[in-house]
Amino acid sequence: MGQPADLAHCSVFVNTLDYFVLIGVMVGIAVYGMWRTRARGDLHTYLKGEGNTHWLTIGLSVMATQASAITFLSTPGQGYESGIGFVQNYFGAPIALIIIAAVFLPIYRRLKVYTAYEYLGKRFDSKTRLLGAALFLVQRGLGAGITIYAPAIVLSTVMGWRLDYTIISSGLLVVAYTVSGGSAAVNLTQKYQIGVIFIGMFAALIVLLMKLPAGLGFTDALAVAGGYHKLEAVDFSLNPDRRYTIWTGLLGGMFLALSYFGTDQSQVQRYLTGTSLRESRLGLMFNAVFKIPMQLFILLLGALVFVFYQFERPPIFFNQSAWHYAATHGSGEQLRQLETDFNSAHAEKQKHVQAWLTARHSGDTAAVETERAAALAANARTEAARVATKTVLKAADSKAVVNDSDYVFITFILSYLPHGLVGLLVAVIFAATFSSKSGELNALASTTVVDFYRHVIKTDATDRHYVIATKCFTAAWGFVAIGFALFAQLAENLIQATNIIGSIFYGVVLGMFLVAFFLKKIGGTAVFWAAVISQSLVFVFYFTLSISYLWYNVIGCALCMVISAIIQMLLPAKPVNERE
Repeated sequence: MGQPADLAHCSVFVNTLDYFVLIGVMVGIAVYGMWRTRARGDLHTYLKGEGNTHWLTIGLSVMATQASAITFLSTPGQGYESGIGFVQNYFGAPIALIIIAAVFLPIYRRLKVYTAYEYLGKRFDSKTRLLGAALFLVQRGLGAGITIYAPAIVLSTVMGWRLDYTIISSGLLVVAYTVSGGSAAVNLTQKYQIGVIFIGMFAALIVLLMKLPAGLGFTDALAVAGGYHKLEAVDFSLNPDRRYTIWTGLLGGMFLALSYFGTDQSQVQRYLTGTSLRESRLGLMFNAVFKIPMQLFILLLGALVFVFYQFERPPIFFNQSAWHYAATHGSGEQLRQLETDFNSAHAEKQKHVQAWLTARHSGDTAAVETERAAALAANARTEAARVATKTVLKAADSKAVVNDSDYVFITFILSYLPHGLVGLLVAVIFAATFSSKSGELNALASTTVVDFYRHVIKTDATDRHYVIATKCFTAAWGFVAIGFALFAQLAENLIQATNIIGSIFYGVVLGMFLVAFFLKKIGGTAVFWAAVISQSLVFVFYFTLSISYLWYNVIGCALCMVISAIIQMLLPAKPVNERE
């Protein structure tokens, strides 16, 4: 197999066929969605569709909104670097989805709400409703910016596109069809976009397996991945500093999923479009069944890319643009020496991996352990060279992001996949961006109009007026997200950055809803101030503690519930009804 070319000029890897596939898929789906959902004149239809959405469409739409381009760019890199242990993050999701289908969903449908925060208003009061909506708008507004920034920064870097043009062009296209068709356009386009995503990812897996060395079977690949500790899916450690363990996944992940799928309007709006309660529940159960397998598949794909690069030499640093910048700004000699050390250690590692597999095929257990230990030792030297390279890059440019895991999968795509399929995989990244972004914009606009504009500012306008207002706010939030993306700087792995932002806010919002559902004697004033105090404490804890961010979902929720109960006891005694 040949060595990958210089990825700083990766636009040479994309030819006319790739661009034809990319543009055809993206523009085709967007235009079809705009045409099929034109003339949505009343508010109910614009926000909820026609109320006849099939469970499979709901399930795919919920999955597409949650699985952004960050999932398909960053998660394989997570699997490449750390193995499949990140899947524990989702262990609590099926439990959460069952609870939402049993408790949250029937209440939302019975009250015929447009947004989840309308329920807070009905159960408590206006200020609590507005606080819940505001917390959603802040965190989801930031998330929408990351959703568009994340793929743009990676694609523009490796393909030589201008970052601002990539952000603006992709942002404007998704704004156009979301404004045009509302919730119906989102559901319709997401169904096809997720189809493109599945086809592209499975095609990447097939090509990856075909490009493994002759005689290296799938079980051999798994053996190599396991030998490098990439297949350790479950960690039973009780150390609270460990980000991903079975305990953070089951408890923290469950609270994160409860809040995200149960109170985040970008998700709630997807399953409220169902024909019936049964259809909406089946859509949620679709995700309960397939969420973990989907994430496991993407992580395993990253682990197999790691196996591939045991036989094919990878770049010492996957973001080759950053490497070349430092090399041409005074650090060239250091970087070339580190690259020489890296290549030498990698060649030695290749030799031991081949011997390891030969011993495995012959059944020589002692030789397997000897060669595996030698391969691991050589791998440690390659990692030491990578760490030293990151130090040099940071010294050359203090703003450089030295976590290159987000560039692993796109580097493999552009270097080793055939033309046409390269265009399809880049289309997968944009399809995921569009599907997630459209759901977010639709939810941000509907929450702004229903919970603020119609409730506070313009309380007696016509449906046509509110539809126009929703379209205007959709566009406005789109421009806000584009603006945020143009100035964003992210140091974290992108999939982690998204989950961190969610975890900071979601726990408190979930606490407000759980008080509403289960603590009937607590009124609006108590839960409002409890949420304000709890959110402030979560901010303080995040900046002062070093625990896994998933625990903030539990902490925020517990604080909100406990503090609201305490405040209610301290308030002057008076009858508490459904509205305070």
